[in-house]
Amino acid sequence: MESEELLNGAGQNGQQDRKEKKESPLVSLEKDLAFYAESVKEVAMDILTEGISTAPIFIAHQHEVKLGEVILNREELNTNWTIQASTLEEFIEKGIIKPEKKEHFLKNYKNPQDFMCVFVIVPEGANYVFYPYPK
Repeated sequence: MESEELLNGAGQNGQQDRKEKKESPLVSLEKDLAFYAESVKEVAMDILTEGISTAPIFIAHQHEVKLGEVILNREELNTNWTIQASTLEEFIEKGIIKPEKKEHFLKNYKNPQDFMCVFVIVPEGANYVFYPYPK
């Protein structure tokens, strides 16, 4: 699955995109992740304890994304990033992680009780970030 498919054709050249290039979007993402940390950890623990997955993945984006389920909506919370909950299994099913790369991914995956695994999607592409939960 390509990032354009995940973004649902979101405005690649929109007014908002140009403003965000002045300051890295990761600055606002870090602020939002700190704000969201307690809620994200609660969802991660639910995914783990209910046996849904051993590898929860959270998607951070500023557009509509066809992956996972919305748990924190930026418009409702007056923040910059929406967070959706997903799993390694869904990422494999959707072709974002190829089945032959599963073991490599898991080798690099950090303890989900200490870190949130965030798949950050921006118009330029997407990448994984492991963000520590506050102690």
